[in-house]
Amino acid sequence: METVTAGLCLFDYDGDGDDDIYFLNGAPLVGCPQKEKPTNKLFRNDGGLHFTDVTAQAGVGDTGYGLGVVAGDYNNDGFLDLFVNNYGRNVLYRNNKDGTFSDVTVEAGVDNGSRVGAGALFLDIDADGWLDLYVGNYIVFDESKHVFHQLTGIPVYGSPEEYPPDKDTLFKNNGDGTFRDVTEISGIGKVAGTSMGMVAGDFDNDGDTDIFVGNDVRANFLFVNDGKGYFIESALERGVAYNGYGDENASMGVDCGDYDNDGWLDLFMSDYQNEWPVLYKNTGNGFFEDVTFSTGAGGRAYPYVNWGVGLVDFDNDGDKDIFIGNGHINDRIGEIDDTTAYRVANAVLRNDGGKFVDVSATAGDLPNLVKSTRGVAFADLDLDGRVDVVILNSQDTADVLRNVTDTDNHWIQIDLRQTGKNCFGVGSRVKVVAGELVQYDEVHAGRGYQSHWGLRLHFGLGSHDRVDRLEVHWHGGGHDIIENIPADQIITVSPGGRWSRSRIRGH
Repeated sequence: METVTAGLCLFDYDGDGDDDIYFLNGAPLVGCPQKEKPTNKLFRNDGGLHFTDVTAQAGVGDTGYGLGVVAGDYNNDGFLDLFVNNYGRNVLYRNNKDGTFSDVTVEAGVDNGSRVGAGALFLDIDADGWLDLYVGNYIVFDESKHVFHQLTGIPVYGSPEEYPPDKDTLFKNNGDGTFRDVTEISGIGKVAGTSMGMVAGDFDNDGDTDIFVGNDVRANFLFVNDGKGYFIESALERGVAYNGYGDENASMGVDCGDYDNDGWLDLFMSDYQNEWPVLYKNTGNGFFEDVTFSTGAGGRAYPYVNWGVGLVDFDNDGDKDIFIGNGHINDRIGEIDDTTAYRVANAVLRNDGGKFVDVSATAGDLPNLVKSTRGVAFADLDLDGRVDVVILNSQDTADVLRNVTDTDNHWIQIDLRQTGKNCFGVGSRVKVVAGELVQYDEVHAGRGYQSHWGLRLHFGLGSHDRVDRLEVHWHGGGHDIIENIPADQIITVSPGGRWSRSRIRGH
């Protein structure tokens, strides 16, 4: 697991209107002489792209071996809580609404035992207004089962195929601050895999939330929800278990988004060296087709191990571009294989009407940052209407990339808020119409490579200076329509069609 740490989280922990950064860290393993354990780190966004380390005062400096992370308001008090998926004991931090958190893992019942974690999701499986928790588990492992490998005298890591796969865990929210394990009765426990990245979304447009899980060197899972919180694993039938050649992939990160603006959520998945990342086009009703080559979505990623991914509109033209984080698992791979590298520049592919063009070489500082990336997350950190990038790198410093794309294109950002249930509207769907441009998106909690971002929805509007029509389909019921909204602002929408310009403190 020392090759696969870790994800990161962009979330507004203090409710001031901008996204803060929470980085995960690894920890010393058996045989490591290091005695001082590193901690996870929370950086408060002070505005103007200045951040302050508030880990200690916030109380979120977990020293576990971090792998995945997700934020969500599990107790419906209007503040975001934090779940960390570790190798070993997991941690649920309850937001105390005063800039601090409390570790409530034991009382909530979500420590999940001593397992190897992966991604994690908050989602409402049965539309009761309380966020449930999906916890990915990678392999069945302990230090006594470690398999040693070497190639030409150089130590290399083994494959997850050498260890038994593990079942993921689904916790149902009881609505009283506690959860119960419903893995078996929900259908999730019928299969075991090697979870890595995952994302939840309504892939068949039937009003409930399904779950896609990328499995490492095994067939992926697509859990289709019956609307009552029971899931049927249907990846093979629906076209996402394997790539278009029928090969299983070493699936790493995954994001969903409507890249072609047809009203159906598509999937983009990153993979291992000598495998193409995969763009799964949703052909309708939650069935998918591998369109990687016909769209150019693979870019130049084939020689490299890919990790964090995102479907993000960087130039505000109204369609989603692709970001891919790169970096090998073996820091000595160059001594064995000269076709790849441990440290590699990341990539960005511009969406030109459903076809993708690799523009990495001209993407500002991006080609000069040659590191080994893991988690990647996206948010408008400086509130200038352009989506920025935060990158967590293995054995190196993190990167914050400010989006300075020179464009006159317009945009709008949307916060969904309701009281008493599912306060941040997780699972809700938004349709934005601006002239001939029609876009769709959903609120997701957990995505990418074991990471979290995107509770605030961002829509590029191209040349349109207003939104003609905004539709919100609230998860669990309710439909609002708002018309004639000026562009280039952040708005908050509540049930009943109420909206207002968001007030951002400190900006």
